[in-house]
Amino acid sequence: MRLTRPAETPALDPAETDLADPRLYATGDPHAIWLTMREHAPVLRQTLADGRSFWSVVRYHDVNDVLRDHTRFTSERGTLLSTLAVDDPAGGKMMAASDPPRHTALREPLSRAMSMRAMRRWEPRIRQMVLRLLAPLTEGTPWDLAEAAASFPMAFTGTLMGLPEPDWPRLTRLTSMAVAPTDSEFQEGRGTLVAAHHELFEYFADHLRATAGTADDSLVGFLRGMEIEGRRLRQDEIVYNCYSLLLGANVTTPHAIAGTVLAFIEEPGQYARLTADPALLTRAVEEGLRWSSPANHFMRYTRRETELSGVRIPAGEAVVAWLGSANRDRRVFAEPFAFDVGRSPNRHVAFGFGPHYCVGAPLARVALRILFEEIVANVGQFEQAGPVEHLASNFVAGIKHLPVTARLLDGAAERLGAAHAAGGPLPEAVL
Repeated sequence: MRLTRPAETPALDPAETDLADPRLYATGDPHAIWLTMREHAPVLRQTLADGRSFWSVVRYHDVNDVLRDHTRFTSERGTLLSTLAVDDPAGGKMMAASDPPRHTALREPLSRAMSMRAMRRWEPRIRQMVLRLLAPLTEGTPWDLAEAAASFPMAFTGTLMGLPEPDWPRLTRLTSMAVAPTDSEFQEGRGTLVAAHHELFEYFADHLRATAGTADDSLVGFLRGMEIEGRRLRQDEIVYNCYSLLLGANVTTPHAIAGTVLAFIEEPGQYARLTADPALLTRAVEEGLRWSSPANHFMRYTRRETELSGVRIPAGEAVVAWLGSANRDRRVFAEPFAFDVGRSPNRHVAFGFGPHYCVGAPLARVALRILFEEIVANVGQFEQAGPVEHLASNFVAGIKHLPVTARLLDGAAERLGAAHAAGGPLPEAVL
């Protein structure tokens, strides 16, 4: 999605805009639409050409209410627009599509396994992967940072889940197909979304069968050993949650990387500010997450008639909370259309909010911190080397191509080159 700085009073009519259309996020300007909606139509019902409908919620506090209050808004009928008006078969089985108390029973063990403390043991491995990722910058030719970043999370998520490395490229592509099935780059015939889901579910079912009875300290093994309500998880529950964890990792981190680097290119003064004061790095990572907001929306259904910003919504209606809009709400963020590496406070909702706050956020934060530590230590300046191409997806605000070159700092070429040449196994890290 284009990360624009629209005028304060754009001449746009949200009622004439299809917020469900993936093409809007590839070539349009949703930020201008959301700006108008936040001021004039913060809760708006849209009916699609096929008769399906949903309510859009765009203000920060309303978005938080939708994501936090499971007594009014349920996750069990579906959480993405791709399942609009079709009850999600994963409802009540997958953590992301469950409500408390079942959601809590699934989440608490995973939260402990993926806590910030647990993820710190991954730092040596992630740092080595980061250096290998950045190594092509030493060649001095245009390098597609967004395309390279797409494979970055799989290197640690695949290992964390105990998935064979030869499978990683296909799994990465399948997750892109699942979130952008109409994008020409990821379409594989008709029914791309259904085909991607089928292949991913079948993959994890096969993996469970192949590893049954073996010692397994991976995240998949952890799920296999989990108990809820006095029993072990069934195979379908494990498969759904493996899918959810893989999707969450692969579609968030890469686009936060590309979106933040693009912001540094467009705002060189902010990058200079960061390189002059690396103590700002944690704040810069959080600002990159706010700015890029890779998870663009989450959907809920009303359990009963409810009210948001003075608008009554009947029971049983789909409600879409637009995270990208909430993260530009001037009621919460001073100068929301300014990229500020020192922004504080920064209560963004890039990882969601409430009980469904992203369980993988600690791992994502560790990976992003290390990546930008190495960028600041090695790169004096990025320059754009070709057109930016955005993902056609209403769920992921993504950049699929960002060609760049970089002016490296003294000694960076040798350091990055040595990491690339070293090859060999990466440092071990297990649950």
